[in-house]
Amino acid sequence: MTQTEPELSAEPDPRRWRALAVTLTAGFMVLLDVSIVNVALPSIQRDLGATAGGVQWVVSGYALTFGLVLVFGGRLGDALGRRRMFLIALTGFVLTSALAGAATTPELLIVARLLQGMAAGLITPQNTGLIQELFRGPERGRAFGLFGAVVGISTAVGPVLGGVILAVFGDPEGWRWVFLVNIPIGALALVLAARLLPKSSARLRGVASELDFLGAVLLGLAVVGVLFPILEIEQGNLGQVWWLFPLALLLGAAFVWWERRLVRLGRSPLLDLRLFSTVPGFASGATLGTVYFCAFTGIWLVFAVFFQQGLGFTPLESGLAVTPFAVGSAVSAIIAGRLIERWGRRLTVTGLSLVTGSLLAIAGLALLVPAAALGWAMVLPLLIGGIGSGMIISPNTTLTLEQVPTSMAGVAGGALQTGQRLGTAVGTAVLATVFHTAISATGADYPLSLTISMVCAALLTMIALGLGVAELRNRTLRVRTA
Repeated sequence: MTQTEPELSAEPDPRRWRALAVTLTAGFMVLLDVSIVNVALPSIQRDLGATAGGVQWVVSGYALTFGLVLVFGGRLGDALGRRRMFLIALTGFVLTSALAGAATTPELLIVARLLQGMAAGLITPQNTGLIQELFRGPERGRAFGLFGAVVGISTAVGPVLGGVILAVFGDPEGWRWVFLVNIPIGALALVLAARLLPKSSARLRGVASELDFLGAVLLGLAVVGVLFPILEIEQGNLGQVWWLFPLALLLGAAFVWWERRLVRLGRSPLLDLRLFSTVPGFASGATLGTVYFCAFTGIWLVFAVFFQQGLGFTPLESGLAVTPFAVGSAVSAIIAGRLIERWGRRLTVTGLSLVTGSLLAIAGLALLVPAAALGWAMVLPLLIGGIGSGMIISPNTTLTLEQVPTSMAGVAGGALQTGQRLGTAVGTAVLATVFHTAISATGADYPLSLTISMVCAALLTMIALGLGVAELRNRTLRVRTA
């Protein structure tokens, strides 16, 4: 696999920054919908008469189909053109948001969320692919810095915006606006994207015969085999679906065999596995991102339950309590994007160290500070954690993708995002289970349960830190050898 990129000699698109603003707006919407719905679940349950297990699938179903189509979405963007795929996927996201907002039964809402997750999974890899296509050198680092800020902010502010929407539109049907707000924003993004995104020379004729549909099915079923049991942990149904884990391993092995066979035959695979073996830093960066997302995204559900059930906060107050993390992450990600060229992997190692320290500090404060003052006591650790997180997500994305050929940028970005979605599902399920188990075992001692959960999150972050240190050493050796 060559890493020669003929596009490097082309003049940069003068509209690239405006195009980036449009794609990041759409990216913000789809990532926001991962967490914004959490605060609306009680309202949805009351209004539609859904069961607790059914309403959980409003969140879980979106995450499942989101992660399911990411790699295939990246391959479609590489083959059909990223502008074309972006417009198709964004149209689908707007329509499915309208369907979710108009749902009259729990079943219809779950179907709408499954379809909405698929559209989101098709949008996301076009974002990273377009950044690879439109930006070069230090500009690419700044662009990925903005992308990282979007990832960090959307995850952290979801509960805040959800609480604001519910406060403005009220119960019982205010939850519908959590979805309906996507319609005007998405429609405007569609108009601007059609004007600003660069047209590609990708052809439609003959592309279907080149797409690896069997690979997509094998990978999709393997992802379902991992995510579905994890999503069932909180419902206590793991004992019924545990067999999906070994089935997922078999399907994954079949996927690897099939992809390697296509390469030997000179055909286009869904995911060229040489990305992991020949592109320096891709495998380690993708693994680091997956592990970090286990810790990073898993803490928000724990915080939401702790503040609302443990301290009696409203959904809006609960969201505002974690705002320092979002603010620190946004500012840090933008600055980190400008420092990637100089600092490289040292940025992610420093960021992981800060996040680990902040989680351990919160764990200690939960035991030492009275519950009434704990919200204020956590402001500084959350701010420091946010600063650290901003130094992780965007630099890791940039460094992981920096040597990926532009022709494979979409599928590489999809693979990276799939790891993050898997990490999100695993981390949320694991930390939520740890937190609820601790509450039961300690007689509803919420501060102690928060401490246990934060220690678990810190341990996951330490694993990512170890991966970051190892990649920093390998990167230094590669530079010296070169």
